[in-house]
Amino acid sequence: MRIYAERPLRAALQLLSDLLVIAWVTLCVIVARTAQELLLQLQAPALALQGAGESIRGTFDDAARTASGVPFVGEDLARALGAGTDAGQSLATAGRDQAETISAVASGTAIGIVVLGCLPVLFLWLPLRFRYAREARSAVAVRAIDSDLLALRAITRRPVRKLLRIAPDPAAAWRREDREAIHALAALELRSLGLRAPRTPPD
Repeated sequence: MRIYAERPLRAALQLLSDLLVIAWVTLCVIVARTAQELLLQLQAPALALQGAGESIRGTFDDAARTASGVPFVGEDLARALGAGTDAGQSLATAGRDQAETISAVASGTAIGIVVLGCLPVLFLWLPLRFRYAREARSAVAVRAIDSDLLALRAITRRPVRKLLRIAPDPAAAWRREDREAIHALAALELRSLGLRAPRTPPD
């Protein structure tokens, strides 16, 4: 598979486009990671709430265990303090849930930025590069064997104004096997792909 053209200018432009795509994808990843880190900073209040809830739960747990040892009223005190334990647990759960939600939003935002940023690459640049590689490979394979197929491709694909520079009637020249015209048409097709024409016209 031929990825780059043989002509220096076309190859340089292709290389430049590839480098720009790599830079664009890298930028998308950097922006995504930055956005994720900024959103994760919003977890601080939620984590503080979770920590406070766990601290309250631990305090009331200790107090309930201590109160349970008080004669006569220990069990009642322990049950009363259990309400504080439940409140602390609720605060901790709320903080944890909020932190997990923020984390999910941050991850989803980062993924969304990368996906949206890479869509032009997936649907525009990548198909064009694969198409060029496929066409260039087939053109190079045919180039040293026979110019007729390349000439026919030029007749069907190149602008009419360029074809008329080669012959007044390019299709007729191809049909009557005008080797000079066929070679010129093949060279036109190869040039359009940034490839060099054969040095001498094939017989």
